[in-house]
Amino acid sequence: MQTIDLPRLIYLGLLLAVVAGYFLIHNRRNLGKTMQQAAVWALIFLGAVAVAGLWGDIRRSAYPDEPVLSGRTLEIPVAADGHYYLTAEVAGERLRFVIDTGASDTVLSQRDASRIGLNPETLNYFGRATTANGTVRTAPVTLPALTIGDVTVMDVPAVVNGGELDTSLLGMSFLSRHEVTLSANRLILRF
Repeated sequence: MQTIDLPRLIYLGLLLAVVAGYFLIHNRRNLGKTMQQAAVWALIFLGAVAVAGLWGDIRRSAYPDEPVLSGRTLEIPVAADGHYYLTAEVAGERLRFVIDTGASDTVLSQRDASRIGLNPETLNYFGRATTANGTVRTAPVTLPALTIGDVTVMDVPAVVNGGELDTSLLGMSFLSRHEVTLSANRLILRF
């Protein structure tokens, strides 16, 4: 919860009163014109505040974050953080993946593994993977089906990450089965 910085608010209020008082005294002969100009500047300021506040919505309208599936071609726009994300269905659960061409495997977070019915505590973590955060243990699994839109890919090899992972990765064990193209801030995946 945010707290109000009362001394700063008082300071800004006094500063606004001094500046407004100066302009009123300095332009008392043309008070009507001064008020008109002040109204224009107030509208410009409010417009700038509105644009700043709505910038995320405006950006999402101009550059949608949602992938578009057309036939057997999936176009995925780059997200604000520079990554490509998609949602796929695995074992009846919708999982969010970051597309990672640098990952050899498709990697599930422990949270996502639990969501699709795997118990991360009972898996055999005998594999190892080297990541940007160091070496982690991995447990191999096979996803019976991974569905994106109306396209289903059967028997996708994957691993469950034994370490911390926020978002599951759609790696080369899946991507190498398909054509992947990067073009103009879009990743195009052809099944």
